[in-house]
Amino acid sequence: MIFELTEEQQMIRDAARDFAQNELKSGVIERDEHQKFPTEQIRKLGELGFLGMMVDPKYNGAGLDTVSYVLVMEELSKIDASASVVVSVNNSLVCDGLEKYGTEEQKEKYLKPLAAGEIIGAFCLSEPEAGSDATSQRTVAEDKGDHYLLNGTKNWITNGGTASTYLVIAQTHPEKGHRGINALIVEKGMDGFTVGPKENKLGIRGSDTHSLLFSDVRVPKENRIGEDGFGFKFAMKTLEGGRIGIAAQALGIASGAFELAVNYARERQTFGKPIAQHQAIQFKLADMATQIEAARLLCLKAAWLKDRGEPYAQAASMAKLYASEVAMKATVEAVQIHGGYGYVKEYHVERLMRDAKITQIYEGTSEIQRMVISREILKD
Repeated sequence: MIFELTEEQQMIRDAARDFAQNELKSGVIERDEHQKFPTEQIRKLGELGFLGMMVDPKYNGAGLDTVSYVLVMEELSKIDASASVVVSVNNSLVCDGLEKYGTEEQKEKYLKPLAAGEIIGAFCLSEPEAGSDATSQRTVAEDKGDHYLLNGTKNWITNGGTASTYLVIAQTHPEKGHRGINALIVEKGMDGFTVGPKENKLGIRGSDTHSLLFSDVRVPKENRIGEDGFGFKFAMKTLEGGRIGIAAQALGIASGAFELAVNYARERQTFGKPIAQHQAIQFKLADMATQIEAARLLCLKAAWLKDRGEPYAQAASMAKLYASEVAMKATVEAVQIHGGYGYVKEYHVERLMRDAKITQIYEGTSEIQRMVISREILKD
């Protein structure tokens, strides 16, 4: 295998790194504290092409590969996971799904402005009693001939209040089980569509997480993605790609915490020398570096497989499972290395530790990833 990045991939990574340092870092603590959505920063990310990275240029995308996407996600997440999750959702769950499965009319109307960063999107699967279980949808899309009548509630929706376009998974034919589920494109402003209060979260507090309520929302038939009953397959296929993005986010959080810990260990003096010269600290840094590099390789392999058009479900789940666990371990150790300073906001690591936890929960919990991996291992 060739482990070197292409010149273009290096340029994309460096551009993301510069943006994170120069645009995201300033104000990130304040945005976290006040749960402030990074509106201006997301607008600039759209202008740079980071909100439609893998979309074909004919639909206003950047036409880049998934490896480049992983590199960008890592760099942004080192500094601000609240901003990077917007990039992840818009790319992996919204644009990718629309480009692969949408009609030409849907791509013209919705994908083009999404890929250009003119608007952002949301992927609406989780429910109060279903979580990420797409087979147990209680949101109902009743077939009324030329339209669907949408009723139900979605929970924990990233970009819930700031999105303009929502991909909503709903049950149309309960008697058919998962084969009776549809995916519908819903626009903000449709009658009966209400955005609930913003969630007060432990981490990624700058991201926009809401419940969504649908009460007799009239959704035109042309807004259905794929054939009748395609919604479950759409959700599962889309989530596979989404796991690569979240794995890369977890990787970035871990990597950011590690870099802060290394810099602090070089500067902080105890017993007359930098703490980096103490073996106990060296062992921590060695373990962190090894685990982060392993997570990076898993992320890049999953992205590489996706770019080659090869099956990548197992690789994506492995990357998401391992990188999210590394994110938690690395951020906890970074706080420990900082000692008391790690417990205060100005040193950033306590925020990274809080942000890390969500990577073990969304796009399917760690337990779900283990189920996906074992299913791939055991299938004939």
